[in-house]
Amino acid sequence: MQELTVVVVGGGYAGIHAVKAIQDTLKGRPVHLILIDKEPCHLRKVLLFKPAAAKTDIAIPLKSLFPEGVDCLQGTVLSVDGGAKTLTYADTTGKEQALAYDVLVLAVGSVVRQVEPEQGGIALTGVAAAETIRTTWQHNMRLAARENSPAERQRLLTLAVAGAGISGIETAAELAFAMRREAQTHGIAPTEVKVYLLNAQSRLFTEGSAKMAHKLEQALTEAGVTVLHGTKAIRERGGQLHLSTGRSLSVGLCIWSLGLLPNPALRQMGLPLTVHGQLVVDQSYRVAGAPGVYSIGDCARIVDRASGQADRMTCKEAAGQAVRLGKVVLADLQGTAAPAHQGYMDFFCVGLGPERAMVWTRKWGLDIILTGKLGWKLRQFTWNIASMIK
Repeated sequence: MQELTVVVVGGGYAGIHAVKAIQDTLKGRPVHLILIDKEPCHLRKVLLFKPAAAKTDIAIPLKSLFPEGVDCLQGTVLSVDGGAKTLTYADTTGKEQALAYDVLVLAVGSVVRQVEPEQGGIALTGVAAAETIRTTWQHNMRLAARENSPAERQRLLTLAVAGAGISGIETAAELAFAMRREAQTHGIAPTEVKVYLLNAQSRLFTEGSAKMAHKLEQALTEAGVTVLHGTKAIRERGGQLHLSTGRSLSVGLCIWSLGLLPNPALRQMGLPLTVHGQLVVDQSYRVAGAPGVYSIGDCARIVDRASGQADRMTCKEAAGQAVRLGKVVLADLQGTAAPAHQGYMDFFCVGLGPERAMVWTRKWGLDIILTGKLGWKLRQFTWNIASMIK
């Protein structure tokens, strides 16, 4: 049997699960499996708030995830020639290399929305930004401990998170805990620390029930986070955060958590995209007009044909898509009917600080909400399974 060259582009959640699924489904066939990413590590992107709160490592070397059976190449894919079944990538020296494939999986994911420089603050876009956030609020804490002016002291002890999706909620909760704990080491009362979460919507968690939204807000309040609904941050300048309501907040730091965009690198690959920049795929993840090319994860527009709903940009969707992708690739190689996409059940986990979390799902028309130790264990499990940590 002729050896197949299978290339997976992207070492994020969708990419690593795609590699594992293809390994499992093509077991017994001669396969040269290659994983390409611009970084040598898998970044646990959903945990970016962790290094913003405390020094911690959220990267896993790709070679430790795939110690054998996978060639891990560090490079950036520049273009794809679907007709010739080749791709071009720039290696770590910037030199362009060509690579032929039989099967190509594009799982280049998404990027965090940036803000314009004039808007001020720091967008939580990566590890470097997270570390800058941590050093900034810690520096502010030290300044506050020596500050004589009550107004300036309060400003230095105040932080705002702009954007109240799950990432924003988890960031606000984690930082409120970290800042309150740090305050005590400087002789500052924890209650002096103020953390605001700015929510453009009328309530939290619009993906699910109002009951869950209410419980989340209660938990945030207990953690020291004040939620401002119907409020957007406009810009931060000179320690003043101007809001859409016309009011302003005196803050030591504004953190932007504004959601995700499909990876802009897709625009140079020469493949069909939606108006929002995602790859156009069919119900079995095949990229339109490019035989042998598939795409899953945040970079693909994947719709459940039965419900008409598009999959969200979360790691749980990516993992489920990857398992099905392995079966699709095998079916296409065998010339048999491939499975079609099915949407993921409504299931959300939200971290609320160290060892605190809340889980919501809907089953049999009922809202099921889990808190306490079980909620925390489930949140840990979802974080770990997403990065293939046992």
